[in-house]
Amino acid sequence: MNKTKIPWCDYTLNPVKGLCPMACEYCYARRIYKRFKWNPEIRFEPEILIDLSVVPSGSRVFIGSTIELFHRDTIQWMPFILDCIKRSPWQTSILLTKQPLGLVGFNFPDNCWIGVTATDQRMWNEAICALSPVNAKVKFISLEPYLGVVVAEGAYDISELDWLIIGSQTQPTRHPKYSYVEPLVRNHSIPVFVKEPLASHYDIHRQEFPEGLEG
Repeated sequence: MNKTKIPWCDYTLNPVKGLCPMACEYCYARRIYKRFKWNPEIRFEPEILIDLSVVPSGSRVFIGSTIELFHRDTIQWMPFILDCIKRSPWQTSILLTKQPLGLVGFNFPDNCWIGVTATDQRMWNEAICALSPVNAKVKFISLEPYLGVVVAEGAYDISELDWLIIGSQTQPTRHPKYSYVEPLVRNHSIPVFVKEPLASHYDIHRQEFPEGLEG
């Protein structure tokens, strides 16, 4: 387990190793694997989950920060991962996916927050639809990188969510337009976490957590 610079969590934990099969063009993890010539084979290392038993109480742990856990090549390990999360109720585990249909059929423990990554309106609509039937204490969308305008109203209303993360593309840095960000931040009452450097770029400093939890 690693202490992390990701501002909305305290630690990252990656029990599934290998080159992420999603192959997103902006993926930092794939660049790291290739740069350092790490083993690209997708494999499960369950002993890593022992770290959940010693994490400080109240910590937020992002599980699967370098790989998609709900892909057909990785999803077989999710029941074991969720069982370990359930048996460590003093911490909060955060799961984030680009494969929202993979969430179907799982029972998520109360200490497990479930998020879907979206970059534009199409992905936002798909995320809202997929999250609607999911039984989780906290359901959220991460608009990072936020690449295309999202209208969070009507059939795909933001009120379906418990949390929203907004961030820019990095390496190279590409900020979303102010007109994309401002309505989501100003016009809705759910907790919003605007990541740096986007927060400073537009002087929008909201870094909130579900249920009033402080960072």
